[in-house]
Amino acid sequence: MELNAEPWRLRWFTPETEVDLCGHATLATAHVLRTMHGMTMPHLRFRSRGGELTVTALEDGRLELDFPAFAPTKAELPEGLDSVLGARPLEFYDHLSYNLALFDSPATVLSLKPDMQKLSGYYPRAVCVTAAGNDPRSGAACDYVVRLFAPSVGIDEDPVTGSAQCILAPYWAARLGKTEMTARQISERGGELHVRVDGERVCIAGRARTFLRGTLEADTFGRFSLD
Repeated sequence: MELNAEPWRLRWFTPETEVDLCGHATLATAHVLRTMHGMTMPHLRFRSRGGELTVTALEDGRLELDFPAFAPTKAELPEGLDSVLGARPLEFYDHLSYNLALFDSPATVLSLKPDMQKLSGYYPRAVCVTAAGNDPRSGAACDYVVRLFAPSVGIDEDPVTGSAQCILAPYWAARLGKTEMTARQISERGGELHVRVDGERVCIAGRARTFLRGTLEADTFGRFSLD
């Protein structure tokens, strides 16, 4: 990567495949460019399979990602998906990248125990499960909760998924009648996301922190070592 060749080319990979968008990896890349490579301009631009993306440094220290908004289409629930997820959603929405299953309460979303093997072979896309309301574990206030299952690309459950807000934020903005919202991903690790819908774009704000520095080396035989 040429540090002065903005917009920078950015790609993301799961353990199984390349993906079109990844929020947290974009956040981390912008953080590294700003803190380790002196790229302190207010906006950083990236080219990706998901289009051109911008990361803006906010005055409160957060970084805000500018991602595309996805328009979900209401669809029939695929046969058997309710038993694979562990409960039947109230509504189901289809999209090429993510699908959305609406449930009656955050408690139901938290209680889901999908059969990952069946979900991987039966349903090839990531499934967002969501409900309106506060975090059922901590009681923390938020507009909606979410979990995301994507075993078909090597991720049984993602701890926190920024790019899923591309479909979730427009959906909840229309349903709740507001453009700025707080979401909580109630995976085992969990996380909070601040989202803003701006026309055909979704802005996702969060914080990044450096926790590890190292050197990755490859010898002529392709083996790697991390110091």
